[in-house]
Amino acid sequence: MAAPRYKQLVDALAADIRSGRLAPGARLPTHRALAAREGIALVTATRVYAELEAMGVVSREQGRGTFVRDLAVPAGHGIDQQAVAADAVDLSFNYPSLPGQADLLRQALREVAASGDLDSLLRYQPHRGRPQDRAALARHLRRRGITTDAERVVVAGGAQHGLAITVMATLKAGDVVAVDALTYPGFKVLAHAFQLDLEPIPVTPGGPDLDALEKLCAVRPVRAIYTMPTLHNPLGWIMDAADRARLIRIARQYGPLIIEDASYAYLAEDPPPPLTASAPDITLYVSGLSKSIATGLRVGFVVAPPPLLPSLERAIRATTWNTPALTTAIACRWLDDGTADRLEAQKRDDAEARQAIAAQELAGLPLVSHPSSYFTWLPLPDDARADRLTATLARQHISVSTAEPYTTSPRTPQALRLALGSTDLDRLRVTLRTVREVVLEDACT
Repeated sequence: MAAPRYKQLVDALAADIRSGRLAPGARLPTHRALAAREGIALVTATRVYAELEAMGVVSREQGRGTFVRDLAVPAGHGIDQQAVAADAVDLSFNYPSLPGQADLLRQALREVAASGDLDSLLRYQPHRGRPQDRAALARHLRRRGITTDAERVVVAGGAQHGLAITVMATLKAGDVVAVDALTYPGFKVLAHAFQLDLEPIPVTPGGPDLDALEKLCAVRPVRAIYTMPTLHNPLGWIMDAADRARLIRIARQYGPLIIEDASYAYLAEDPPPPLTASAPDITLYVSGLSKSIATGLRVGFVVAPPPLLPSLERAIRATTWNTPALTTAIACRWLDDGTADRLEAQKRDDAEARQAIAAQELAGLPLVSHPSSYFTWLPLPDDARADRLTATLARQHISVSTAEPYTTSPRTPQALRLALGSTDLDRLRVTLRTVREVVLEDACT
């Protein structure tokens, strides 16, 4: 059903403001001028501006008019997300941490300091990583169902860097990439930076619409498929084995590479085998240890087909030369001594506890999530305004994300993405209770 005319106008003006087509500080037409220009009633024009003000994108000044607000995001904060105030509860970004992790780091630093190869950590490292570090990652990957040798493993500076070097090594400006209609914002940023042509694939409760993917591949030269088959961000699905097999068949028939993002895959117990396990010759498997161990430990990895390794190595040389040897050494120690496995198991339990709290406190709302993920998706009614809810919650010192950073299709759904992993359990419970109250109150207005 088409949105009411005034809603369409609200969306169009908000999009112009966010994109910069309407610059910060610009004065908007008077209510009467807007009504005349758009052929709407004066009361409707007033309603349009009221909604824009509630969304936080314009401000009204008595006697002067309505002005575009400055929406600039401070450097260094998140991806396409507003800055979080120091006193706010952050439900917009996940940085899950467990008690005792600082002590683990202290112990690891002492062990590295006492090791015999400390001097080597002060020198340049091989671009793809030291052989012993790549071997440790290969052993870790075997526990995830990926049989690989160290030669196919490339060490990166986190999963985002892994995605960046994958794009640099395999794609060029104008290449068509199939992506879910709702996907990880970090890949959208890369696509914009490298001028990729993203083609959105409709989503279903269990994964991408593979009929739509096959039709796309039949009519357009799709160069790559970016997918998150295990613990999709933001929808939390796990693709079943049959759909994984069909996705691989489509890729083999039409020729695109598969970029498999497994950043949250560690949270799923006994999922179907990764795509790379069945199609190692056409899949680049990208993941990291930031979510599973610590967000500040910027160690990621790519498992790639051998012909692509030289290009990945050049991309690393062009971006970081090599990943920091000290953090990689610490991470690989934890992979080998069982610390990483213990932390992953504890975080699975922690995520399940948080999902249980979300189910209790958001009862009655149409949540989309997985029982062991660190986030939940909250679709809103068509007549709701996610920006307005976000602004209301911000005034109550709660930061949430709208669907906009995750959307690749022309129409942005009205929804909130709630990150559950960045505050303690008691505060999470109280905060989600407030979110529910604000959502229900908005539905009644």
